Amino acid sequence: MPEFMVDGVRVTYHVHGTGPVCIAHSGGPGVHWPYLRMPYLEDRLTMVYIEPVGTGHSDLLPGGDYSMEVYASYVAKLAEHLGESKVFLLGHSHGGFVALQTALDFPELLNGVIVYDSMAYNGPELGAQAFANVEKYVASRPEGDALATQVLDAWNASPEGHDKQVDVLARLLPVYFKDFEAIDPQLTEWKTLLDMTVDPARQDDQWDIRPRLGEIAVPTLVIVGVADFICPVNSAEELADGIPGAELVVLQESGHFGHVEEPEIFRDIVLKFVATH
Repeated sequence: MPEFMVDGVRVTYHVHGTGPVCIAHSGGPGVHWPYLRMPYLEDRLTMVYIEPVGTGHSDLLPGGDYSMEVYASYVAKLAEHLGESKVFLLGHSHGGFVALQTALDFPELLNGVIVYDSMAYNGPELGAQAFANVEKYVASRPEGDALATQVLDAWNASPEGHDKQVDVLARLLPVYFKDFEAIDPQLTEWKTLLDMTVDPARQDDQWDIRPRLGEIAVPTLVIVGVADFICPVNSAEELADGIPGAELVVLQESGHFGHVEEPEIFRDIVLKFVATH
């Protein structure tokens, strides 16, 4: 697989498709890239899926400084490595944080950013909002419901070690989709792609760019699922209201994984944005 080096740190990436270049940055932090692959975009775009530092085949960062500014610097290095004057950047969830930071720090490298199921801050406030939405999910289920119990137990777990961390992610999936029971039979292969790396040296990083949203001058598309519990619609609206000229699209049949739940609509939204910028 292709790779490049930054100060002795190896970063790997995967290239699929043809057309304008769009770097895709996965979430987590620490979730591996394959869950985010979008073959239906590869017919019209050159999708470059970065393996963010600290995930997959990319190196862990010495010292554990995974700040958003550091992540953004690696996106910039990848864009330069690809030899493109400008690229599009699609960031999902935590990857959307990175996309926003890149738009602030390296606007000259970007044709546009697609901020997908994300928000303008990371820290205790995010966790509190997400837990409130988990509680709403549990309350919406029948009494004694197995999925509700599974989700709540997983949310409250403190897993140590790779296998337990991946297991918790898998057990949380019902709350990540608008209608998990309906779509679950279609997820058999996709669920095998879920993997993550958690660097024990990772430093805590609280991040908040709400006061700086007005500084973002890069064309911005904000996409959110109507049932997203962790990066919900109100957070997407905050982005769209704060970023000059930003476009907001709410996927009506999606939670946190609209590219899986509504792939055709997701494709058309992204291609329309790319075509106009």
